[in-house]
Amino acid sequence: MDLLDNYKKAWDNQPEETNKISAIEIYKLAQSKSSSIVKWIFIIGILEFIILNSMYFFVDMDDAYAEYKKIGLENFIYYSQVLAYIIILYYLVMFYLNYKKISTSDSTRVLMKKIIKTRKTVRNYVLFNLGYMVLLMIIVMVAEINFKFEDLETKQILLIILLTLVVTLVVLGVLWLFYQLLYGILLKKLNRNYKEIAKLNRIN
Repeated sequence: MDLLDNYKKAWDNQPEETNKISAIEIYKLAQSKSSSIVKWIFIIGILEFIILNSMYFFVDMDDAYAEYKKIGLENFIYYSQVLAYIIILYYLVMFYLNYKKISTSDSTRVLMKKIIKTRKTVRNYVLFNLGYMVLLMIIVMVAEINFKFEDLETKQILLIILLTLVVTLVVLGVLWLFYQLLYGILLKKLNRNYKEIAKLNRIN
């Protein structure tokens, strides 16, 4: 049981005339916790962006880009990555703005709306990353098949498709678990705060 739960339990058991003051205290604590959670979502997003992009300094990407060029995807990869970076940076800015707005919310209704918006932002961010990865793998598969089409038999094409689907599902599952670990726990805590704030809003 955390501090917010202790506050709420004490508030439920106290005289009615002091409920209003305690409700304000509980709200401020819930607001502080929500702000802290959203701040960590922003920090984790920044760290994720830095760590994943720092891999380019340790992994030789020349062979991969040479393969993309061979199958005619050089421009697609370049522009899709630029677009992906723009979208990811947009979400990071949104994480920061959500944190600032939650930390300055002055009513339970406003705070509830900001929490809902934060949850949607994180969900859309995760879905974008997963969707981009799946789209990229499928397009690369189609381009590979198209490039080698005359040299491939039907069984080989089906095998490439099957292997790509299996690899895509595995990568998708790993990434999903990764994001659940990174953001899932924080979102559950944020959702718990939302429910407590909703109770305060109904009582007041």
